[in-house]
Amino acid sequence: MTQNPAAVQKKISVLNQHNEKLAGVLHDTGSMEIVVLCHGFRSSKDFNTMVNLAVALEKEGISVFRFDFPGNGEADDLHSVVEYFKGANRKVTAVLGHSKGGDVVLLYASKYHDVHTVINLSGRYNLEKGIAERLGKDFLEIIKKESFIDVKNRAGNVDYRVTEESLMDRLNTNMHDACLQIDKGCRVLTVHGSADEIIPVEDALEFDEIIPNHKLHIIEGANHCYTSHQAELMPVILPFIKEGLQH
Repeated sequence: MTQNPAAVQKKISVLNQHNEKLAGVLHDTGSMEIVVLCHGFRSSKDFNTMVNLAVALEKEGISVFRFDFPGNGEADDLHSVVEYFKGANRKVTAVLGHSKGGDVVLLYASKYHDVHTVINLSGRYNLEKGIAERLGKDFLEIIKKESFIDVKNRAGNVDYRVTEESLMDRLNTNMHDACLQIDKGCRVLTVHGSADEIIPVEDALEFDEIIPNHKLHIIEGANHCYTSHQAELMPVILPFIKEGLQH
């Protein structure tokens, strides 16, 4: 892969199964292969880690697509993206997700089996954890009664709304079972910060136990968003993606 200074950024919308537009940016180097980046909960395609990864891959001559998820069913949304590029005679060779996006790419691999390089950046293994901290201990009773919970910030303003559908979707997703469905031929890399304050590093060790063809890399001292460790991500992720291109 030679450096390609002539990469072009294009805005592209992909329709998902519900006819919702998935708005994205394609970093197009002209390569047939494309890496798709998936952001986490309440994040976006413009999250600095996604942009930094896109730019670094682009410099290596690899095209990248980063896009925004509208809500639930993210693995199916990702499938719509993969199918879109297939229809354009391109090939999605790797998918990478951060945080909730890490779970999305693993769920995708467990369901669709058509992308054989998967990178899980700080994904959560036990999806039941973290909910009570965010929504309060009696979240299930409240959501059954009201059908939603509004999560407020310190100023008392509504930060975001959790619907019963999205909560049940999360509670009914078993990452352990899903990971056992991932093909042995699918190469999975999990990267996690040892100082992750949102999802404990133990979750990364759980993935390492059960995913058949798995590589684990812990970045010492890194938090959930790799705030001070952006430069350490690419030397781990890039060789793994390039290796996948040679298969």
